[in-house]
Amino acid sequence: MHLRFLIVASSVLLLFGCGQGQLANTSSTVTSPSDLSLSSAVADVTESGVSGIMKVAGNVMVNIMDACDPQTFNAPPPAGAGPGTCIRNGGVSFQKFIEQLTRAGGIGAWHFAPPNPHLLVGQRFLAVNKGGETHTFTEVEEFGGGKVQALNDILHLTTVAPECATSVNIPAGGTFESDVEEEEGVEKYQCCIHPWMRLEAHIREK
Repeated sequence: MHLRFLIVASSVLLLFGCGQGQLANTSSTVTSPSDLSLSSAVADVTESGVSGIMKVAGNVMVNIMDACDPQTFNAPPPAGAGPGTCIRNGGVSFQKFIEQLTRAGGIGAWHFAPPNPHLLVGQRFLAVNKGGETHTFTEVEEFGGGKVQALNDILHLTTVAPECATSVNIPAGGTFESDVEEEEGVEKYQCCIHPWMRLEAHIREK
């Protein structure tokens, strides 16, 4: 188990130390926590909203959630993932995180809310990272593994979603804005760091 902790921790630490990736779609934007006047206002209103979703100037908000415990996640490997990995208060310890992921293939506290939003053609997603870790909100053709190989191995994901190669990191407190396809159908999104975090967007004409 200690070896597995070391492998996962090292991979996560290397990932977070690399900073943000490059945008493949220039219509998508990332906002840092210091620029969140709009998203903070949206978040405050949404707390009393319906199903964690509301429209703001054509945007549909998705909350990115996790429950990392900073004391254990920020511990040096192999006990944790390294300093700066988690900035929230309290939550799931790093050891419990690995144990539950190994046993269940996912951790419910790490999720997108809502998981199955309904949008109109032409609207945009505003993904708000309300967790303590870095995440991505990446549109994929098919769900698959992410860019942390150690987590892919634990989840037995042998095929990596190719879109994860150019996915953009969203820091804790940051936002990510992205266009939705200009046609009806179902679009898939996942976190390319924690690939069990998945969302299916149901898009229809007005």
